[in-house]
Amino acid sequence: MRRLIVLLFFLAIVLLGLDMHFRGLAWGFIWSQTGEEAPLPQARGLVEVAGNLLRHPLDTAPLAAIDHKADVPYGVNTFLQLEVEADKIDAMLRMIHAAGFRWLRQEFPWEDIETDGRGQFTDSRLDRDGDGARDTIDAWLKYDQIVDLSERHGLRLLVRLSNPPRWSRADPEELDLAPPDDLQDFVNFAAAVASRYRGRVSHYQIWNEPNIYPEWGDNPVDPAGYAQMLCRTYAALKAIDPTIVVVSGAIAQTIALDGYWGMSDLVYLQALYDHGAGACFDVLSAQGYGLRSGPTDQRLRATSVNVARHSYYRDIMVRNGDAHKPIWLSEVAWNATLDADLPPEQIVGYANFGNVTQAQAARYMPLFYERAQQDWAWVGNTMYWFFTRPDPFEAGQAFYYFRMVEPDYQPEKPTFTPLPIYESVADYINNQQPTLYRGRHQAETWQIAADGEALADESARFGRAQMFAEGIAFRAHGTSLTIRWREADDSGWRVSRVPISAGLAGTQSIHFGEGSLVVDEIVVFDRGGSRLLAWLALGFALGLVALAWLVAALRGRAR
Repeated sequence: MRRLIVLLFFLAIVLLGLDMHFRGLAWGFIWSQTGEEAPLPQARGLVEVAGNLLRHPLDTAPLAAIDHKADVPYGVNTFLQLEVEADKIDAMLRMIHAAGFRWLRQEFPWEDIETDGRGQFTDSRLDRDGDGARDTIDAWLKYDQIVDLSERHGLRLLVRLSNPPRWSRADPEELDLAPPDDLQDFVNFAAAVASRYRGRVSHYQIWNEPNIYPEWGDNPVDPAGYAQMLCRTYAALKAIDPTIVVVSGAIAQTIALDGYWGMSDLVYLQALYDHGAGACFDVLSAQGYGLRSGPTDQRLRATSVNVARHSYYRDIMVRNGDAHKPIWLSEVAWNATLDADLPPEQIVGYANFGNVTQAQAARYMPLFYERAQQDWAWVGNTMYWFFTRPDPFEAGQAFYYFRMVEPDYQPEKPTFTPLPIYESVADYINNQQPTLYRGRHQAETWQIAADGEALADESARFGRAQMFAEGIAFRAHGTSLTIRWREADDSGWRVSRVPISAGLAGTQSIHFGEGSLVVDEIVVFDRGGSRLLAWLALGFALGLVALAWLVAALRGRAR
């Protein structure tokens, strides 16, 4: 009996080793929980995932109604303000649109627009014609072109407002990313941008990463100061156009507590709420870098960061009454430095972001998009970091290896060589089947197949609904769903329940209604997890019975 048990144990070890080596079922399961590919990190990660069960669960309110999630959620960061040729920008935007992206996160640097002084939207920094005198140009022209070309290619802009000019400081030589001496100068700049592009640009992000150095300048991190900047700018933008969507400055993933190099993202976010910032943004923005593990990492620990870090932000938002607001991830990527042309010791910041190959980065992003759809109902747009930089001379810095394409540098015909990450993301976005997963979805959401007509309706969840001429069609994954709807000529809302799967969660094409109807929201439920636990419990019980029978049989034979 003892020899048999020892033999079975060693056989199990051998089989597990073979499975891990050939990436079989056990490897796949551990990968799905830890985001780790190597055996030792997988073993450590599995223990840490188990640690999730020992902590108080986060309250993410996955079935809460969330606004500002209607649009196609795929975007990319660009640096169009650094480009000179319109043809080059045009070629970039064509590739961006072809990949399926519909959003650009683009900075409108304050120093590049209100350059010469307070209220002066001119730029006289350069001698452009070589006559020895500085030329004064209209600083708006470059950004007018960016807005024009973006519209032409069907791309929407999330405009990031940051980066102060020299004149905004008492000592103009102290040039860093710190806020201006007088916050009203920034508020006025933001208002000027919003006024110029009213009706064309609707989303503005106020500053960037204010909880880490150097984004708040050579100063201690100051949540009270940023809350004041955010609230004053929010009021100014809403006064210009109430439909403007104000996005908070992206919170950086960090566990730092020194208050200078950084302040813990969790501490900082709660401090923002404590200082009243909750009333001053429509969308919370955060960074979503994968860093040192893959997109499937399920670990949740306050003392380490990974792709699921925003789950903690969501918990804080729910506790502060902001369950109806989404999180937009302003920068998402993995740093593909492992197959760079330079050795690691020559790449500045090599260890800052974690390190993967281009093939891994290309494999990870579609998995990240899929997880965002399935698991994180509160996540809206995700902006890949980044499309490309103007030239290759930054190849000695780690951040350069986030790029999606490589410029070919042909002035007469600007072209770009796609890297594996571009190809994989384009393939995923363009070939996915939009599906509603667990959560509460407004009828205007991008996954709805039938074309609806926007309808103002004060009795709807967010004051608007969608009218459909021949019913509503979509795909859903879960165990059941409800649809809140009414007849087109009736003001009374009804709630209808539709089954999706009788067993574990499944995916089904849904067509509801035959004639004209108005739909407010769809709530998808997924009780497959509890059913799976029941089946596992039954299997475990049957396994115990079988084991007891085997032991009894072996003992009887031994006698």
